[in-house]
Amino acid sequence: MAGSGGLGGGAGDLQGAGPGQGTALRAPRAPLALVALLLGTYCLFALPGRCPPVARTPAPVPAPAEPPYASRRLGASGLPVASGPGRRRFPQALIVGVKKGGTRALLEFLRLHPDVRALGSEPHFFDRCYDRGLAWYRGLMPRTLDGQITMEKTPSYFVTQEAPRRIHNMSPDTKLIVVVRNPVTRAISDYAQTLSKTPGLPSFRALAFRHGLGPVDTAWSAVRIGLYAQHLDNWLRYFPLSHFLFVSGERLVADPAGEVGRVQDFLGLKRVVTDKHFYFNATKGFPCLKKAQGSGRPRCLGKSKGRPHPRVPEAVVQRLQAFYRPFNRKFYQMTGQDFGWD
Repeated sequence: MAGSGGLGGGAGDLQGAGPGQGTALRAPRAPLALVALLLGTYCLFALPGRCPPVARTPAPVPAPAEPPYASRRLGASGLPVASGPGRRRFPQALIVGVKKGGTRALLEFLRLHPDVRALGSEPHFFDRCYDRGLAWYRGLMPRTLDGQITMEKTPSYFVTQEAPRRIHNMSPDTKLIVVVRNPVTRAISDYAQTLSKTPGLPSFRALAFRHGLGPVDTAWSAVRIGLYAQHLDNWLRYFPLSHFLFVSGERLVADPAGEVGRVQDFLGLKRVVTDKHFYFNATKGFPCLKKAQGSGRPRCLGKSKGRPHPRVPEAVVQRLQAFYRPFNRKFYQMTGQDFGWD
């Protein structure tokens, strides 16, 4: 696919051959009731979820020290909570975005480092659960020794209007990591994830353009997330650019050790995670972790990662590339990095 930035789906159409350039895009016809049902099901999966219920707000737990690998238990929230010695601290670093950019892979790679302790689940505190309070949030964190870094990742923070202010109120020194990816590829990946949960969803084209043939529909979250420059504008009202590290999702696949090395530098950590920890899984199409000493097999991300993309018409891809181009260029200027998406 020319100029697609390595789209996994290739050229073609989810529902037959796509139109060429200059050809009007036709919206698929369907009974109104069926369309309403499918869109309602889509919203169930695509819109932000609710905060998990908790029985009570955990109080801060002071403790002196912790071995690097403490045991875990499930807290009242259903999220894993570390038990044992050490202290629960607010995260010094957050992976705040973006969805389908490679955030899960980055977190799992960083968890190899002995000085990184990270919450495995996404707590969604700064977008969905803020009313639970900071004590509840800190109670979810793994215990750490002095010198260790506490982290969590929730990729929806980057597109949440209130998240920068709330994080700044917690700590203005928080380090922020944003994994970004070609916004067209990211949107198709986002759609593929929802399609796997909602078979019969309208085509990518029908959702990406108003009425299936008009302007790009920025109200659709799969499109809106890729407006990175607009989201970053909101964050820069609260944090200086020096507090951010922007990780290339494409380079995280092509050179995981290099990108993880940049993250370790940003966090002030020794480069412990190196190329010796990775191998490329050709079946999945992304890097996996080599098996640790005493482990039975290598570690790869779950079946939901690396799923094939639906085939999207080339004309649709080109229209979205043209739409995103000015936003991408502004993002390059803001970050001082050219991600090579255009």
